Amino acid sequence: MLELESFENNRLNTPPMSLAWLIWGLGAMFYLVGFFQRVAPAVMTQELMRDFQISASGLGHLSGLYFYSYVSMQIPTGILADTLGPRKLLSAGCLAAGMGTLLFSMSSGFFAAGLGRLLIGASVAVAFVGLLKLSSSWFPKNFYGFVAGNAISIGLIGAVTAGPPLRFLMDTFSWRPVIVSSGIITILLGALIWFVVRDYPREKGYSDFIAVGTGPQSSPSDSFRNNFIKALRFRNTWLLFIIPGGIVGNILTFSGLWGVPYLVSHHGLTPGRAASLTSVLLIGWALGSPFFGWMSDVLGKRKPLYIAGCVLTAVGWSLILFREDLSMLQLILILSMTGFCSGSMIISFAFAKESVPLTLSGTISGLTNMGSMMGPTLLQPLVGRILDARWSGQMAEGVRSYSLEAYETGFIPMIVWILLSVLLLFFTKETHCRQMTLIES
Repeated sequence: MLELESFENNRLNTPPMSLAWLIWGLGAMFYLVGFFQRVAPAVMTQELMRDFQISASGLGHLSGLYFYSYVSMQIPTGILADTLGPRKLLSAGCLAAGMGTLLFSMSSGFFAAGLGRLLIGASVAVAFVGLLKLSSSWFPKNFYGFVAGNAISIGLIGAVTAGPPLRFLMDTFSWRPVIVSSGIITILLGALIWFVVRDYPREKGYSDFIAVGTGPQSSPSDSFRNNFIKALRFRNTWLLFIIPGGIVGNILTFSGLWGVPYLVSHHGLTPGRAASLTSVLLIGWALGSPFFGWMSDVLGKRKPLYIAGCVLTAVGWSLILFREDLSMLQLILILSMTGFCSGSMIISFAFAKESVPLTLSGTISGLTNMGSMMGPTLLQPLVGRILDARWSGQMAEGVRSYSLEAYETGFIPMIVWILLSVLLLFFTKETHCRQMTLIES
């Protein structure tokens, strides 16, 4: 009781917003790097298939290795964020991601390149959950949805950088030295995070936004078992594990791997222009994320806005993937709308955090992020396998070329998942933007 009274008395000594944004921004830069690495294979499909002598299925698995390790790390990452804090996780993650990037870019064969992608995915897995922990500890609670939405926007700057800018650098220097440079930058960023970032304002001499006792307290060995079990007792945990995967899976399967070759093959675009079109999708996502986060905070509800955004996203993907007669202007407008409405998935994180006691915030964030990444983890290689199964033997510039019918068949699982997301949203329990308390649980 005395701790809570002291906490309330010291609330006026909260950190300045400039310091909060600086600390948050360094964490966000690592998230940007992770998104860059996630999407980069989309503009180098021809180079990777040629250099490593792989088919569409092989490329899907090479790209998917990032997601396999990323997903597997989400539960331990969420729990460690609750117990060890984001500073240690983000610093170590940057170091490991940089090393993985160097290994991938210098590899001469598929095996070593795959190991590099595995290491990159496992290490950047800490970025988003660590950033959400910084968001909850360095900003007032009514800013959480907006700040989390901005996290997606910063990450998507990295994704857009992995579009036309990366394609230009590859055309100028080739892909290997460009990716080597990104690995070195990532290692330097880790050092900067270690020296500047702190887990809580009290470590910089300010009072905290959350009361003493709601932060990390239990040991990692206890938390790995107990926090996971506790989080699974809540209905929204299960639903918000599956739902965002339909949105993220579609957007990263298209913009992160198969969109560029599809647009080149069936809309007659150059790789550079096709990369620009997939970037339109990502820019829309970057703009939509803070909007949906902010609007759900303003409305005081999560569920209705999320349903509306998800429905519009499903309509957009149906048109993009299965309407063959779209003009270039129509395609650009629909890609923009679909990307913007995909920003509604950011509501998942505030929705999920409010659905469990605050002591489980890192755990639930890890589970929700794991669910969102299950989308591209499963869909990228699945689309590749369907393309290979439908391949008619055509080749173009030394790599396989796939028919429109093959692509449309391959895209069916994407539509199925986004429709499932819409359905499951109706079964979620509204939180009214209020954090669940231990009493309520």
